[in-house]
Amino acid sequence: MRKSTKELFTMEDLDGMQGPVDIPMTNDYLFRALLQQNNQVLKALICSLLHLDPQQVQEVVLENPIELGKSYDDKDFILDIQAWLYEGARINLEMQVINEYNWPERSLCYLCRSYDNLNRGESYSAVRPVVQIGFLNFTLFPDHPEFYATYYMTNEKNNQIYSDKLRLSVVDLTKIELATETDRAYHIHLWAKFFKCNDWSELVMLAKENSDIQAAVGTVYQLSQEKKIRQQCEAREDYYRRELDRQRRNQRMEELALKIEKDQEELEKGQEELEKGQQDNRRKEQELQAKEQILQEKEQVLEKRIQELEKRIRELQQGAS
Repeated sequence: MRKSTKELFTMEDLDGMQGPVDIPMTNDYLFRALLQQNNQVLKALICSLLHLDPQQVQEVVLENPIELGKSYDDKDFILDIQAWLYEGARINLEMQVINEYNWPERSLCYLCRSYDNLNRGESYSAVRPVVQIGFLNFTLFPDHPEFYATYYMTNEKNNQIYSDKLRLSVVDLTKIELATETDRAYHIHLWAKFFKCNDWSELVMLAKENSDIQAAVGTVYQLSQEKKIRQQCEAREDYYRRELDRQRRNQRMEELALKIEKDQEELEKGQEELEKGQQDNRRKEQELQAKEQILQEKEQVLEKRIQELEKRIRELQQGAS
């Protein structure tokens, strides 16, 4: 008999589970469903990312729940998870599988939309802090790889923080090996491993290391058994495949366009070199013709001189006789 998704799975329930995970943990619909369904997991994950003591956080409230099992448009500008800490900070969580090369701009849109959170009549000083955290299945800045990076608005000269109420963080799920001691102390690397797992036996091993991840594994298992939720997760996987195919197709077209452009440049260069060679040949021909003309003129002058000398000799011979 299946347990309710609200019931905590024990290690006894999880032991023996093995085989490939049908729905990747990086599936954004599953990500949303997990954190919406299990508040313990949502709170634990946020506390881990913000370096908070879970016992000091009284409550985490999900602000944007969806009807689980219901589909939504791929083009919708939807934030995966938006939650309020009891103390008032707003936390945005987003799972991004495919690199659409717009994450800095997209995350700033999420951040700024959430920062505009004052109620009518409230003072600007009452604006609540906002933290935007993205789980990326790609490296945002290849020249500066980092497992868990955090960004603030700072002075470009002395690094003075303008405001600590705006924060952007990125978890690079492809760079877990770069986790720092602090990242490991707050178990951020374990959450990253959880999202990257593709085998149930690996998930069980992680569950043994952390009770919150154990709760997450149990919830994911139960959610994956729900037909409507599973269908939406599979629809998202189909979207990822189509998007990757589109990116590969565009990349091939770009590579082909670059090759054509390069070939065209080489052809134009060859034509320029050929034309230059032809011009050089014409110039040399003209120079040769000029030299031949000069030579002919000299020959004519010499021939005339010889004729004059011969005539003079004849005249001298005739005078002597």
